[in-house]
Amino acid sequence: MNEERVLALAGLFQATSLAQQLANQGRCDEAAFETSVDSVFRIDADSVVGVYGRTSALRLGLRTLITQLEDSSSDMAVTRMAITVMRLERTLARHGNLRNDLQQGLLAAQRQIDHFGRYSPQVIGRLAALYVSTLSTLKPRVMVTGNPQMLRQEAIVERVRTSLLAAVRSAVLWRQVGGRQWQLLLHRKQCAMLARGLLTGSTLDNG
Repeated sequence: MNEERVLALAGLFQATSLAQQLANQGRCDEAAFETSVDSVFRIDADSVVGVYGRTSALRLGLRTLITQLEDSSSDMAVTRMAITVMRLERTLARHGNLRNDLQQGLLAAQRQIDHFGRYSPQVIGRLAALYVSTLSTLKPRVMVTGNPQMLRQEAIVERVRTSLLAAVRSAVLWRQVGGRQWQLLLHRKQCAMLARGLLTGSTLDNG
């Protein structure tokens, strides 16, 4: 494990944590949600940190990662979702046509940003629809459980799907920097230690 892999992993856990928050409560950490949305559009960033803007933007993901790795009593729904997303990314890697559809869909969503704003319902709706037409057609499907009242509201469901799209983007990044699923099992302590160091550093940097 190294810091780049842990940051990409934090991005993945941040996005799945947001999906879980939305499904249960209908709301989420808005700053973290905006970071996840931003990451979807930063395809050509020159570093892992560049995908998320800054390390402090991943505090929710780093905290979630540490909790999931160190606390045996923690709710494992977020981890199960993250593992499923990792497997989904491997399936996506074998479907070049869907990767192209994703790229074209993101370009279309990018054009909407100028008119409506990056975090507008229109852009979030476009990203959610893109998830449905591409990633949700593959297996394994990411199952999100939560409050049925919340999951009946289209605006909330769109934000959940957008979070899952961001989770897959982080899973792609994790794979690109050498991340592998078995590393989570064999290097749990090292991963948690690096995440804790990154979290502490980001807190100090922000006073």
